Amino acid sequence: MGSISEEMLDVEIPLINISGYIKGDQEQTARIAAELHAACQSPGFFQITGHTVSTNLRAHLLAKLAEFYRLPASQKKALHRSQSKCLRGYEMVGEQKLEGGFSDQKEGFMIGPEFPLDAGFLQGPNQWPDDEAIPGFREVFTNYFEEVLALSKIMFRLMALSLGLDEHFFDAFVGSKDSIAMCRAHRYPPTTPEMAQKSRGIGAHSDFGALTLLMQDDIGGLEVFHKPSQTWHSVQPTEDAFVVNIGDMMERWTNNKYTSTLHRVISPISSKDRYSIAFFNEGLLDQTIECIPTCLKPGEKPLFEPTTAEAHLRARYGNSY
Repeated sequence: MGSISEEMLDVEIPLINISGYIKGDQEQTARIAAELHAACQSPGFFQITGHTVSTNLRAHLLAKLAEFYRLPASQKKALHRSQSKCLRGYEMVGEQKLEGGFSDQKEGFMIGPEFPLDAGFLQGPNQWPDDEAIPGFREVFTNYFEEVLALSKIMFRLMALSLGLDEHFFDAFVGSKDSIAMCRAHRYPPTTPEMAQKSRGIGAHSDFGALTLLMQDDIGGLEVFHKPSQTWHSVQPTEDAFVVNIGDMMERWTNNKYTSTLHRVISPISSKDRYSIAFFNEGLLDQTIECIPTCLKPGEKPLFEPTTAEAHLRARYGNSY
């Protein structure tokens, strides 16, 4: 798969303002749902503004993450995800491999809802650095998690409307006390132009679950694959915007009507680290994933056999580490 070509730069990553829905404006809500419907089919990626997550909180978290990643390696390794049955905690550069021939050039730190130690798949307690090492880190990251969780519930209601479903169709899936949500913060070390051709911040992949909400800083590096032209296109950082993309689970649930798009992160050619925070709302583990009725035309048959969210996620996570 090639790099971006000058001729193909007209591939648009839609920018959608969702404030009308949040304000209860029915006319604006209908417009937003229609824009989502188009964006989810192609390219499967879009950016949203007019959301509910404050600028101050986002900036505060980025500052705390920079503090965390400056900790000595021994302190970070003490929180390694291998000590967690639910993959919570620290991940070193090069541990994950999502594209053949490339080990991901990123550090990661993942949290989620607090569950008991003996809870189910992807459920359990978080690991945290000592508060004396980074005062307020846990509080700020937890506050951010809760705000983006609330935003994800808004997005699933808009997704339901975009599919011609009842607005609350996904409420139990994403809003139950046992629903799975994860938030992974990444640091991408800078690289040289020469090395950037031989490395990946994150290798080419599609996301495993239903819907991803990504906050990225202003460095850039996220690229989306355009299947018709077989070219890669950058998702330019937009002030105050979240990048949203469809995951494999939602593609299956919609009978391939909504698109889970291949994407990657190029190692930043910069003097600064790149930071991003990805939020994944994977939903209820026992949710049956089968063709949504509005995604099946008369005479058509579902493309996939029914499965569960847990079976789907186990298969995808098992192949990525």
